[in-house]
Amino acid sequence: VLTSEERAKYLDPQTGELDWVGASQHAYEKSREAKIEDDRKKKENSAAVKAPTEAAKKELKLAEESLTDTSNFVSHMLALQADFPNALTDAELKQVAPSLVEEDGDQVIVRHLYIERRMTPLNIWLTDAEATGDKEKLEHGVREYGNAIKDLVAANIFPGDMLYKNFGVTRQGRVVFYDYDEIEYISDCNFRTIPAPRNEEDEMASEPWYHVAKNDVFPEQFSVFLLGNPRVRECFMKYHADLLTADYWQQRKDRIKEGQVEDVFPYPQEIRFVNQAPALPGSSIA
Repeated sequence: VLTSEERAKYLDPQTGELDWVGASQHAYEKSREAKIEDDRKKKENSAAVKAPTEAAKKELKLAEESLTDTSNFVSHMLALQADFPNALTDAELKQVAPSLVEEDGDQVIVRHLYIERRMTPLNIWLTDAEATGDKEKLEHGVREYGNAIKDLVAANIFPGDMLYKNFGVTRQGRVVFYDYDEIEYISDCNFRTIPAPRNEEDEMASEPWYHVAKNDVFPEQFSVFLLGNPRVRECFMKYHADLLTADYWQQRKDRIKEGQVEDVFPYPQEIRFVNQAPALPGSSIA
């Protein structure tokens, strides 16, 4: 949506007609967010950001509806005041990414950045839903969160850091994953159940009493970090309790290794034709 000032930029002064091509492009760019690599995190090694992002893109065709649409730009020129009004300053860019920023008159050249669609972080979405007492909105966010994870699993992607802040809600209400820093292939992970403690010392120990290898994952621990809120927990257990079991993840891993390809739908199951109308006589649609 363009403001009146932005709209005025694309009006023909003689005819008063709107330049729809220019206005549409401006609206599109306005709906995107720029992500510039932080020098303090990457320590001059952009592979720390590029590698997981490119790994996710390799599986994008299957999981594209559950991954944010990310565009990679090199030596991208920005008119700072026009593109980021009241959001960034030249000094801020130089502080977080000095090796990637170069001044050229009234423009700034960013040597490497990602641009992605603008979303509402899922943690903020859920907080707002609870604050306003919108149970339907809360349930929708939790349900779509689990669906996004399961779509990623079908594409052989383990998101790693599954905190709500790493997922966003699009304008269409779909939850997508946008933090690729800790992704792994499902086929490379070892999903385990936490062994029972051998004695009271094990149970009270501050460190695990069992060996943990690099790619070991204990799904039952997800609830500790994700389900502290009783309302969120209720919704999660209603739709996605299986995500807390090692059996679910191991079964999906086995299917992937067998070469089976899961169906991933970019829309809710209830709006599929097969679920909206009775099947025709003799039909085998499923």
